[in-house]
Amino acid sequence: MDKERRRLLKALTLGSLAGVVGLPACSMGGGAVKITILHTNDVHSHINPFPENHSKYAGKGGYARRFALVKHVRAQEEHVLLLDSGDIFQGTPYFNFYKGELDIKLMGDMGYDASTIGNHEFDNGIEDLASQIRKSKFPFICSNYDVENSALKGLTLPYRIIEKGPIKIGIIGLGIELKGLVTSLNYKGVEYKDPIREGDKLAGFLKNDKKCNMVVALSHLGYEYKEDKVDDVEVAKNTRYIDVILGGHTHTFLKNPTLVQNINEENVVINQTGWGGINLGRLDFVFDHEKQAKQLAYHSQL
Repeated sequence: MDKERRRLLKALTLGSLAGVVGLPACSMGGGAVKITILHTNDVHSHINPFPENHSKYAGKGGYARRFALVKHVRAQEEHVLLLDSGDIFQGTPYFNFYKGELDIKLMGDMGYDASTIGNHEFDNGIEDLASQIRKSKFPFICSNYDVENSALKGLTLPYRIIEKGPIKIGIIGLGIELKGLVTSLNYKGVEYKDPIREGDKLAGFLKNDKKCNMVVALSHLGYEYKEDKVDDVEVAKNTRYIDVILGGHTHTFLKNPTLVQNINEENVVINQTGWGGINLGRLDFVFDHEKQAKQLAYHSQL
């Protein structure tokens, strides 16, 4: 276990893809600021690592391992965010017994900055979800769910702004349409709105009015579909102000982030880290003295 942990911690410094956003690389001198984003999705109550006899993910994942990695990065880097893209709940007996309370507590102890809501968060009903959110130390961000007529009223945020040094990061949350995925009674009063329209409108507000240097969307829409359905790639193509999409729902393991040009022909970074807590995603952005992101490095750690 100690040998494996040392290998994981060493791997955090390897595998960078500098300049992958297609912009000139910049050094850390001259007023440059590095922002590190760590992220997860679709952990599905995998509190413990996968069993050692698992056919594909033997010994991988687990909250303790992820917490060790997060602590290591925070000790190395000054400006770190920790984010989640939904489906925290459902998948192991821990959820059946604790109904998500254990997941929420451990994420709070780990110091998550924000999460969005996945469809499986509604599995025990909206009242139970509301009860768990009330215990949370971190906010749940929902930008395209209108919750004013539901049990979630006053419990979620449409956005959050986090300042890391001189850099302002706006965070929004894009949820999947619940109809057909969740029993209607379990999301009673929640109104789904178009994530492309709502997401770009709010991202524009964060960029233009709140002067955010970057807008990150925590998405539980899914990476990409063959059928006519809103996904992360479509959001990136059809918006102007979203810079980064951290996805979920489709359990997609991306070897490298996907770069998609938006309406303004600017690159949007899309990433997703699979499922079950197997990976901890990491994106490092370097901002120049004008607070423009000029460099990106990517790591995905098991």
